[in-house]
Amino acid sequence: MCLKIAFLPSTYIFHFCICEFDFLTSPCGTLPFQALDFHEMTDAGNRLVAALSLLRYRNVRHINLEFAQGVEDGNLQDVKRKCVDSLQNLEILNLNGCQKISDKGIEAITSICPKLKGLSIYWNIRVTDAGIMHLVRNCKLVVDLNLSGCKTITDQTLHLIADTYQNMDSLNITRCIKLTDSGLQRILLKCASLQSLNLYALSVFTDEAYKKISLLPHLKFLDLCGAQTMGFLVLHIVKGYCLSI
Repeated sequence: MCLKIAFLPSTYIFHFCICEFDFLTSPCGTLPFQALDFHEMTDAGNRLVAALSLLRYRNVRHINLEFAQGVEDGNLQDVKRKCVDSLQNLEILNLNGCQKISDKGIEAITSICPKLKGLSIYWNIRVTDAGIMHLVRNCKLVVDLNLSGCKTITDQTLHLIADTYQNMDSLNITRCIKLTDSGLQRILLKCASLQSLNLYALSVFTDEAYKKISLLPHLKFLDLCGAQTMGFLVLHIVKGYCLSI
């Protein structure tokens, strides 16, 4: 079954600087830059540490390392050791495709990002439930979490998320194949503020779990492509109760 009930632009739209940090200058000459973009760059881990060592990035709020090369746990540990003050206001961190990052890297970076609101670690098979435990312990303000393709996480991760982030707006657990009804139901029972829920390519959930999607009155985007067991009655229930869809 393939079902995308609705699509609206993301609540959070982030614009990142395109130029390499060495060539950036503040438009006003005095204001610090608030975004760093190393998207698809080489040696991005070392570039990140070098940039955050500069005064003009002491107030950075957005960091994009999506599909960047050379980003490892050691780089994030260096950031913690050398640039601890630089990420106190970080709100958005994109680590999509950074497959050398493990729980150690997540522990290091989240420990110095108390204001983090959005984390994306798409297609990372080294981050486990332990990494998410570090996240929920260190970052209490997360409202947007993308775990798509994190195939090692289990229901423990969803329990941690549900118990910590009850004001969450967006959750993507595409292809998280070790999840079961228990984890999803905890999310649906506790995260009533969800506006976007991506369950793409997950055939393990049953109708009993899917029925509880009706508990999300603010839901605007729901991706159920790959839900092989869902019955039409359940679809009717979901559509009837999720008034925003």
